[in-house]
Amino acid sequence: MTNQTLERPETLDPSLPGRFADGSAHAMFANLRREAPVHWCADSQFGPFWSVSRYDDIVAIEAQPALFSSEAKHGGVSIIDINPAEASYLESFIMMDPPRHAQKRRTIAPAFTPSEMTRLTGSIRTRTAACLDALPRGEVFDWEERVSIPLTIDMLAILFDFPWDERENLRIWSDAITSLDMIANRPQERVGLLFQMAGRFHQLWQERLAAEPAPDLLSMMIHSQSFGEMDAAEFMGNMATLIVGGNDTTRNSMSGLAEALTLWPGQWDRLRADPSLIANAASEIIRWQSPALHMRRTAIEDVEFKGHRIRKGDKLVLWYVSANREERLFPDGELFLVDRPNARRHLSFGYGIHRCVGARLAELQLQVLIEEMLRRDIRLEAAGPVERAAHPFLAIVNAVPVRIG
Repeated sequence: MTNQTLERPETLDPSLPGRFADGSAHAMFANLRREAPVHWCADSQFGPFWSVSRYDDIVAIEAQPALFSSEAKHGGVSIIDINPAEASYLESFIMMDPPRHAQKRRTIAPAFTPSEMTRLTGSIRTRTAACLDALPRGEVFDWEERVSIPLTIDMLAILFDFPWDERENLRIWSDAITSLDMIANRPQERVGLLFQMAGRFHQLWQERLAAEPAPDLLSMMIHSQSFGEMDAAEFMGNMATLIVGGNDTTRNSMSGLAEALTLWPGQWDRLRADPSLIANAASEIIRWQSPALHMRRTAIEDVEFKGHRIRKGDKLVLWYVSANREERLFPDGELFLVDRPNARRHLSFGYGIHRCVGARLAELQLQVLIEEMLRRDIRLEAAGPVERAAHPFLAIVNAVPVRIG
């Protein structure tokens, strides 16, 4: 951030997508936390919005869902506005306020209980071990393509009991849902892929409806009262939410892990010396990477907040990526430290009623990945620049070129 920008905060647009590709967003948010923790941007490609960059302020807003809404009809949970005419088409449980949200969440939650995590651990470990054993030695490869993508897409297929030979479609659909390029320049192609997704899941829905209840997430939804009565639009919105949530958080954290271990190889030595740090290291990479850069809320009435007059209908962007590096809570927050004592306090999974329902599964996959890397002493070396997408909502990693040292 330049001095001129600091002197004229009214001209600052924190949402410029390029900031998140080149890493300059971190310095900008450090300045915002000091100079303007609740900041008004009057003009951006995503319209006017408030930026909230401090941890405690984000928590305060998340704790008041009756005042700050997640509903699709009010704009949803991203800085990228939902067209009001399409709100019902894209509505999902993450874009619902109480009491509807709680009803839907209670149905999904059993898929992520400790007992379910125990049930899934063996499969996760087997697939992770096979993936790592297949990696080339002594040559450059893309960790994103060889590890992060297949492990997360396979996990999604298992979670839904999705046809195994069709699982690559889950990646295609997830990328289409989040693509800024497709939203802006190829909307019809994107809608076509979303309808393809909806059509395939509808077929599976009919098959599972006629079968006995099973432990996969799709069956749980189908045989529940709250989800079983969904119309086609809400069904598609929920599938989109679950696919993106299950894919992007873990996939980009796995890629962030590879990058962090090349930047700070001493942290790998710490893990080798003390494997009891593995679970904490998984939390730390989720903090450091911040896979969801923000969540958005919309004020449903005029309210005073931290000396600012928030108007009904105003968009508030809660920058998790900023809170996760707030100096007061996370000293040297730009560093990846496997023994950081409060790594689990990160906001990457949100706070309050909308805290990520799949948090345990994301942590488990990362923990198993670290464990299996340690078993093989897979020490990663950087082999080129990490490529990140210019995206203001998700910390999307496109490539992590590495070699095994």
